This record gives sequence, C-alpha cells and structure tokens, in this order.
Amino acid sequence: MRFDTLDKKPKVWNIAVAAVIAIAIEFVVFRTSGNYSLGFACVVLVLFLIVVMAMLANAFVKQLRYNPYSYNTIFYSGFALFALSTFIMTLRVLKVSFLMPSQDGLLRLVSLLMDSAGNFVQITIPFILVFSAGLFISNVSLIIHEGRRLVNRLGMILSVLMVGGAAVLMLFDNVSGSVDEVLRHDLFFNTYEFIYLYFESMLAGVIIASVIVVKYRPDPDKDYMIVLGCGIRKDGTPTPLLRGRIDKALEFRNAQLEKTGKDLKFVVSGGQGPTEVISEAECMRNYLISCGIEPERVLVEDRSTDTAENMKFSKELILADGGADAKVAFATTNYHVFRGGLKARRVKMRAVGIGAKTRWYFWPNAAVREFVGLLTEHRIKQAIILGSLILLSIALTLLAYKVV
Repeated sequence: MRFDTLDKKPKVWNIAVAAVIAIAIEFVVFRTSGNYSLGFACVVLVLFLIVVMAMLANAFVKQLRYNPYSYNTIFYSGFALFALSTFIMTLRVLKVSFLMPSQDGLLRLVSLLMDSAGNFVQITIPFILVFSAGLFISNVSLIIHEGRRLVNRLGMILSVLMVGGAAVLMLFDNVSGSVDEVLRHDLFFNTYEFIYLYFESMLAGVIIASVIVVKYRPDPDKDYMIVLGCGIRKDGTPTPLLRGRIDKALEFRNAQLEKTGKDLKFVVSGGQGPTEVISEAECMRNYLISCGIEPERVLVEDRSTDTAENMKFSKELILADGGADAKVAFATTNYHVFRGGLKARRVKMRAVGIGAKTRWYFWPNAAVREFVGLLTEHRIKQAIILGSLILLSIALTLLAYKVV
C-alpha cells in the first residue's frame, strides 16, 4: 500500500450515525412491542457491530493511505479489536437465545453491553501476561546495560500496572450486599473496566500502527532525507543508535541512486546538548562526509532540541533550499518512526519514515515512552473519549438496574 494517495481525510462521523440509528431502532422496537426478544436484539446488535467493524476497517485503510502518522490510526485499529470481541460475544449470546428463548431480552442485552469491556479484557489476558512478562524482562536487561534511571523503568511500571489492573478486574468482579452497595460497586467497577479497556486498546493500536509504518518502504523518488539526531559520544562521534539512523538513511539513498539514478540531499537535524562537544547535526555531517557524501549535499539543522523542532526547522531548511514541492523521507530508530511522522504532519510536511533497528532490550521500553508521549500529546481527545466511555458505563449500569 502507498501512503499519501488520498487528498481528503476519511470521515468518521458515519460510525456515530450508525450507533444512533441502531439505538433508535432498538428503542422503537422495545417501545412498540412491549416484549423485547433477546434473539432479535442480538441480531440488531450483530448487524450494527458488522457495520461498525466494516467502517473501522475502511477508515483504517483510508487513514493509512492519507496519513498513517495519526492518532486516528491508533484509534481505528484498537477499537476494531474491541468491536470484534463484542461481536464474538454477541454471537454466543445469540446462539443461546435461540436454544433457550427468554423474555428478559432487554436485561440480557444491556448486561452484554455492560460486560463487553470486561469480556474483552478476559479474552486478551494471554496477550497481557505475555506482553507484560516480555516487557519486564527486556526492562531488566535495559537497566543492566543502561543504568537505573527512571526513564529506563517505564516498561516495568507499565507491566505491573497492566497485570495489576487485570487482576483487579478478575478478583473484584462481583460483590454482595444491599442494592445500593451493589449499585455503587457496579458504577465504579464498570467504569474502571471501560477505562482499562480504553488504554489496552490504545496500546494495541500503538503497536499495530508502529509495526505498519516501520514495515513500509518509501518509493525511491525522494529529494530530501531528514536524519533525526540523538545523543553523541564525548569525542563527537555518533553513538551506535545514531549511527544506525545515519546508515539507514545512506542505505536508502544508495538503493534509490542505483535503481533510479536520482540522488538526494541529507538534512541532518539535532542541536548541541550541554555535555556535547559539537551539535548532533555536525556529528552526522562529519560521518556522512566520511562515507563519501559531498558536503554540498548535506544541509545542517543544529537548533532543534526535540522531535517537533527537528521537523519544523528541517522543513524551513528544505523550503529555503528550493524544495517547496520536494518529496521527503526521514530516518530514525524503528520505535520512533510513528511519532516522527506525527510531528512532521504537525508542521504540514508530508514525509514518510524509515526505521533503523535497535537492541532487543531497548525497543520495548522505548515503545512505552512513545505510547505515553502519544497519549499526553492528545489530552483533549483523551478527555473527550474517556469522558464518553465513563458516561456510557454509568448509563448502561443505571439502565440495567432500571430494567431489573
């Protein structure tokens, strides 16, 4: 699949419209019949979920073609998994409803919806345990090799939170007591399930999106290759991590030159840290020249201090060099490709990324940092989605008690 082949963003409001229509249909059926069949309710829900999954899949494909470096890419893939889980559970309930017809259809349907988050977590327990164990082990290796800084412990923290959160869901699912006590428990517990579901879906979405963009290979028609900087050695030479990024950029340039005869210019991007003898950009420039690249083919951007500034200042250099309509790629480490592309889009620059490999124990913890960074950069979206999930959980819980 080629990226950047659509001119318009995929529309997502049709998913919300489908939800409203499905709810309206079920409400009308319940109000007019007075006898809500569980089988019919499940059929409506199955059809709705099929429509939602189709819309999510379609939106996901269109998003990849328009802009894979987007929060929407995470959202579509993560919640498509949740919709698939609910779809499977609904089919199971539908099968039971035909074998054992019941008159409490609305209650059963509401209970199914209310338990959908918990069911999804239960289905994904093997993934949670395997992923958390691998994350914890890789984090221990990272600490052994790189030291005990807090940033090197993020993977361990996330793995403990994931397993602990799942344990809470398994151990405190049911409670006995008065109606008010059970209601308070269910209001809190169901909300907790939906919040856990959301972050688990987003983590799955980040993994899926990151793998897709890393596997993508840009077309060999680029005019500029941005190389994103990172720390350098005390003597001003690149670290293995930085050298991997430069070598990846060189590999792409050489392959493009051999295949099409078209050369490109490098934009080395990275400022000078307080303990660095030269800027990261100058370090990369020296390395490229030592590899046989002509100095005039290397543009130096040495003001940036983070990824956002990498992209902003690199775009300014490209424009100043006459590259208003240039085709651009960027090279970084594999775990950082998705976020790098996201930052490029923030400055309205269409650039596709290529990722250099890194040590096995470094990637999982770095991916966690990217996950946390992506979520914190979209605080308004997080608040809207989480708020909607909390309201949905409360509404379903109260509806279940009203039906009873």
